Amino acid sequence: MSAVVTDQFRISNAANFVDSVLDTNNSYYVFLGLSNPSTPNPGFGRNSSWPENPKDNFQYLSHYKDTSLFGKKINGKNIRRVVPKVTWTSNTRYDMYRHDYSATNLTPNSSTARLYDSQYFVVNSDFNVYICLDNGSSGSFPKGGTSKDEPTFTDLEPTAAGNSGDGYVWKYLFSISPSDVIKFDSTEYIVVPNDWETSTDTQIQNVREAGDSTINFNQIKKVYIENGGIGYNNDSDGTPIVNIVGDGSGAKVSLKIIDGVITDATVTAGGSGYSYGMVDLSTLQPNDLNSNPNKAAKLIPIIPPSRGHGYDIYKELGADRVLIYARFDDSTKDFPIDTKFSQVGIIKNPTSFTSQDVIFTGSQYSSLFSVKVNSTLSNVSIGSTITQEQITGTAKGYLASYDSETNVLKYYQDRSLYFNPTNMDHTDYVGLGTVGSILSIESKKSDGSEGNSVVLSNNTTSVDASFSGSTLTIGSKEIDLGVNFTEGLANPEINRNTGDIIYIDNRKLVTRDGKQKEDVKIILEF
Repeated sequence: MSAVVTDQFRISNAANFVDSVLDTNNSYYVFLGLSNPSTPNPGFGRNSSWPENPKDNFQYLSHYKDTSLFGKKINGKNIRRVVPKVTWTSNTRYDMYRHDYSATNLTPNSSTARLYDSQYFVVNSDFNVYICLDNGSSGSFPKGGTSKDEPTFTDLEPTAAGNSGDGYVWKYLFSISPSDVIKFDSTEYIVVPNDWETSTDTQIQNVREAGDSTINFNQIKKVYIENGGIGYNNDSDGTPIVNIVGDGSGAKVSLKIIDGVITDATVTAGGSGYSYGMVDLSTLQPNDLNSNPNKAAKLIPIIPPSRGHGYDIYKELGADRVLIYARFDDSTKDFPIDTKFSQVGIIKNPTSFTSQDVIFTGSQYSSLFSVKVNSTLSNVSIGSTITQEQITGTAKGYLASYDSETNVLKYYQDRSLYFNPTNMDHTDYVGLGTVGSILSIESKKSDGSEGNSVVLSNNTTSVDASFSGSTLTIGSKEIDLGVNFTEGLANPEINRNTGDIIYIDNRKLVTRDGKQKEDVKIILEF
């Protein structure tokens, strides 16, 4: 048996995801990770020709958490539903809104079977969004004309954009705010307001209420003339007004009939409650219609989205994608200026490092271990190995950042450090008993004395066990370290083994510097 997952299911899923992000019981974060995607070679989760395709299994999901660096919380200010971007361009043909496009009734200009794949709405040069209700098309002229007048109005009623007579009728929907343009605008998508149903913004309220056919009884806007017929009777003035019958009520259309052919149909009352309709031509039919069905006209009332155009823009525009924005900079030490990353992901509900039962709720987090060392290091390489010999084995990690001003280094640990060093898997090897367990760097020697050595590249230094706190004063300058140190060590702010990774993207290696900001935009399509 055949089945289909409908467009409305996808739109609903996008809405549910946004609602989940905005739910104060949840914490979603965009995170960056993996400073050494191609070294060591081979390495678990890495290869020499990075990026590789992400793998979706429990082992790799844990690995992505191990190699994460830092995260930025997603909130209502940096998440929006989006739709494909169609920029109005002069002398371009656009499809008109219709409720009945299908594999047997393709959109005339885009040649698609889905309304949502066609170009039936546009954004103008002022970032106003309009839907095309009429492009001058008919059964004898299916593609319609080209649009010559850019729509710029913000009136509530559909109207022509200019005086060219191009046949286009546009309905204004909304304007994209300047802040949303800065954050979310792209070459492919435009943003849709998050809170259309509940917004108290006057402009949105007016559009929403103007589209509500339960209030204004103005729903059907267009009757499409597929076939004008033959032999239809004129009334006294040649412009009879007839009813649209169906499961709604109140809709009327004025017809223009020339030489028995219906040449124009203008909706004079939109009515309400229609999910289908038929233009009642019974008083105008040719007397021999039964014996000559080829004379029959075919007029199609175009049924708007439920409750009318502008009432629910998510359904009207097919908003089944979500765009998430995050900016990473050096405003805090959570985001080191010297690090590198090659993974971008989204994680839901990581917990606090101090408790697996408490969801982390901070605006940002560091998922790195931090060490305050006693001496300045030279010629360090991000992604290189840090080691510390201990009685029970060797503590190992990968360098994610080193700040020569504060002498703070940050590192992460993942299974590539402890797997078989040749195969990078579970194959048995000599020395497994002493190097196969993950050990954290310790602040003091086994006898409790300070000066515990740490080896990094060509440097040997020691942990500054005398330092505790989250700020460091150098001269007259107080520096926020981002995390709280105890005896020279600081843990991540989140429990790295918690949370659900719902998105992962492997990218070419990105190297940061002091003047650099990363604007991350993630499109999720449902």
